[in-house]
Amino acid sequence: MAVEADYYELLEIERTADDATIKSSYRRLAMRYHPDKNGGCTDSESRFKAISEAYDCLKDPQKRAAYDRFGHEAFKQGMKGGGGPGAGAGFSDLGDIFETIFGNAFGGGGRQQARRGADLRYDLEIGLDEAFHGKSAQIEIEVAARCEPCDGSGAEPGTGTRRCNLCGGHGQVRAQQGFFMVERTCPTCHGRGEVIEKPCRACRGEGRVDQPQTLDVTIPSGVDTGTRIRLAGKGEAGPFGAPPGDLYIFLHIRRHAVFEREGTNLVTRVPISFTTAALGGQIDIPGLDGKHIALDIPAGIQTGKQLRKRGEGMPVLQGRGRGDLVAEIMVETPTKLTVRQKELLHELQATETGEETPQSKGFFDRIKNAWEGLTD
Repeated sequence: MAVEADYYELLEIERTADDATIKSSYRRLAMRYHPDKNGGCTDSESRFKAISEAYDCLKDPQKRAAYDRFGHEAFKQGMKGGGGPGAGAGFSDLGDIFETIFGNAFGGGGRQQARRGADLRYDLEIGLDEAFHGKSAQIEIEVAARCEPCDGSGAEPGTGTRRCNLCGGHGQVRAQQGFFMVERTCPTCHGRGEVIEKPCRACRGEGRVDQPQTLDVTIPSGVDTGTRIRLAGKGEAGPFGAPPGDLYIFLHIRRHAVFEREGTNLVTRVPISFTTAALGGQIDIPGLDGKHIALDIPAGIQTGKQLRKRGEGMPVLQGRGRGDLVAEIMVETPTKLTVRQKELLHELQATETGEETPQSKGFFDRIKNAWEGLTD
């Protein structure tokens, strides 16, 4: 009978080694025995496969726990043993071993309670103004709801359930596996301990049926894309009368024609004429609350300058106050001029000394100095 190498010995580590030590040792040995580094040597290839198998086991906490307790037998199928219900059945997967080690944490250790229904997700798109004010909305979904004829039991009205003969109502069956006993979920009643005598014709024994539902959703002011609203108990009904899950509404805010949102701030880009930029003035911006917001434009403002109005942004979700409105100025150069307007601009140009536009003057002075330096 072949003796299988111990995983810890293969990786040259102690049985108490931590995850970092296991990983470091594996990398070192993998580099040493990799077939590409050993000219295709058969022994090196076999050793490389063995240490890879050992690392795959020991890096996983659950597999490692099973290996520490049962050794290589933990991962073999078809282990035979005598006595008890279901004797002779092999492990179907690692879950059987984990049930033996960890008990209820992996589903073992007694009759199971009917599991809760699944949580559901619904994506709802709203406008920025609706996010500002908040709103009430109705949504329509199709969801697995409790079957009314059988009240979620899965049994035809007038009939009931009986105790499962295979597990005796415990929801678990035991099997002797070598030197230890394994407890598994009963394959007949799936852990309930009861079997339906006559399945409900409306739900075919599931205890739930797909039904359209109309639900009311209250959206508070200040929500943003990604905000999640929970409707408790409005998810999928649990099987066989188990409690329902929850419904989660995920909000998405449509792009607005004027404003972009940055947290609780509202940002907008405002084009102004170059005469307004030069002389200053005032402009009005319609706010999401319906009011007009007056912005004072200082004389000589440049493109990219931001003007801020405190407290004119989005409401704070589930809080007090509002963010700011930020207007980013864009000075627009005129493209369609009348003859008279061109004459006026020429007259203005004739009076320019360069001091009116210090940035332009400074730039061209630097070019002039650089050019003179090249010609000296």
